[in-house]
This record gives sequence, C-alpha cells and structure tokens, in this order.
Amino acid sequence: MTFSALAGAGGLGFVIVAVVVNVIYIRGRLPIPGSSSTKNLDDTVADFAAARIALRAPSVLAPASWLFLTGFAAGMLTETWNADSGPNAWALVGMGGVLLQNATFAAVEALRFAIAEAATRAPATVAGLWTMSNVLFGFNQVFLATALLGFTTAGIDLIPAWQTALGYGSAALLFVSSSASPYNTQGNSRIGLIGLIGWLGWIIWIVVLSITLINI
Repeated sequence: MTFSALAGAGGLGFVIVAVVVNVIYIRGRLPIPGSSSTKNLDDTVADFAAARIALRAPSVLAPASWLFLTGFAAGMLTETWNADSGPNAWALVGMGGVLLQNATFAAVEALRFAIAEAATRAPATVAGLWTMSNVLFGFNQVFLATALLGFTTAGIDLIPAWQTALGYGSAALLFVSSSASPYNTQGNSRIGLIGLIGWLGWIIWIVVLSITLINI
C-alpha cells in the first residue's frame, strides 16, 4: 500500500473515531465544552462529578484520532507541497493547522479530567477550569479553519470545484465561530450552530479527500 493510500485510510479512520466518540458522549449524556448553556454552575459540577469514570472510555480513542489525522495531513502535504510554487506552499499552512489542532484538543481532553476531579474534590475551582475549557474548545476551531484553508488552496488542482468551495466555506464558518469564543465562557454561544455546520463540512471534506488519496 502506498503512503498516499495509508494517509487516506488515516483520514477515514479519523472521521470514524470522531463520530464514534461523539455518539458515546451524546448517548451517555457526558458533559462537553459548550454543553451547559441551559445549566447553572452547580448542575455542571454535578454532571462532571457523576461522569468522572465514564469520561475515560471515549478518551481512550483520542490518541488514535490524532495519529490518524496527522497521517492524513502528511499524505496531503506529500501530494500537494511544492516549495517553488506559491499555491502549493499553502500545504505547510494546512499541516500547521492540523498539528495545532491536535495539541489544543489534547489540552481540552486533559481539562475534562481536571474538571471531573475538581468537581469531586474542590468544586470551587470548577468555574475557572470550565471557562478555560469552553474558550479553548472554541478557539480550537481556528486551527481547523487553518487546515482547511491551507490544504484546500494547496490542493486546488487535486480536488473538484465543489469541494474547494466546501473547504473555503467551512473554514469561514469555523473562523467566525472561533472568534466568538470569548463570549462563550459558560457554553452559551448563540452561534454554536455555525461552528457545527463548519465542523460537519470539515468532516465531509476529509472523507472525500481521503478517498482521493486512496485512489491516487
């Protein structure tokens, strides 16, 4: 199997893991950043205290998702980057966005466990940790936007016009949602739907490009 095919498989693996993790969180009603818009702080503390053990299972899959996404990004970089070409050099921007996304989301994952422990041992500290988690989760969207912008521009000759539009459109939505993060300190974003649409666009974009990489 070629490296491009492996990278494409990594992209599909990332999407599968992302979907599975979100299903686990939704079905288990586990607390996630941005999920407490209708709750007060006491309810949030209670939710995390109750979910302290249950949070472990979905997080076991997190390292795999970061590995798969990095492999996908490396494949995109291999197929699109050319140091002598302006548009293709944008692949470095895309790779940077993926690496920053992985690092930032690792911090978000760690904060979930910090909040869960604080909820049972030091409830007074939950407010600050929860605020940090919400804002960091929101700011992380700019790195998804960066990845989309970089790889879409670099791969302009590799992907069809509709996918180019999807990439740029999703990047714009994610950037707008990220910029509103300072107003989402308690998970009460009024434009959360914009970020969700942008994220779904990002997922579709990865699936299509992963299939393209597999077929190269």
